[in-house]
Amino acid sequence: MKKTAVIFDIDGLLINSEPLWNKAANEIFRQYGISLTEAQYTTTTGLRSKEFVAHWLHEYKIPSTEYNRAEQRVIDQAMLYIDQEATLMPGVEHIFQFFLEKQFKIGLATSSPTALIEWVKDKLGIRSLIHASCSAQHLPYAKPHPQVYLDCASALHSSPLACICFEDSFYGMLAAKSARMTCVVVPAAEALKQEHWAAADLKLSSLQNFGALHFDMLA
Repeated sequence: MKKTAVIFDIDGLLINSEPLWNKAANEIFRQYGISLTEAQYTTTTGLRSKEFVAHWLHEYKIPSTEYNRAEQRVIDQAMLYIDQEATLMPGVEHIFQFFLEKQFKIGLATSSPTALIEWVKDKLGIRSLIHASCSAQHLPYAKPHPQVYLDCASALHSSPLACICFEDSFYGMLAAKSARMTCVVVPAAEALKQEHWAAADLKLSSLQNFGALHFDMLA
């Protein structure tokens, strides 16, 4: 099927926010006596804050009555750090221009809160370019479940088979592939050589590297 739409994840793909989510979680988790390593954080990259917080609080035997309160505190702190410190990932302007020139419909699909979507639209100056945006924040299931991608495709009035998805996380890749979308992964440098990226249709080290030859291969 002809490709007519592109959908982007946000955290770690468009903005360098993953370390800032971890920084916020560190600050809140310390108040519960929890200190996580970078390796531990990597195992939950791509999960929405609800599952991320519940996973680690459960792991350290914190009562479930604290889950919602801790999650909101992590979100609030992360948004503060993102607003102060987040920067564009390499190649963001290039990739948007590439698909604008091809007259693609553009969507955003993230496990992060809706507030982050709105922040990104304004901070990147792309609000007028986005045809649809979806958050899994309040869905029954988030990535690796495909629902947020299916919802975004529906909002774009596109078949999932007509969508190219860009992701940086393992859970995001699984969600996109489960939605039957073509998936390009742009992993963090330290994760680039992991074998599980073989499930993607294309792996790149940067959005900046995506070009006509890649597009023709995917299309």
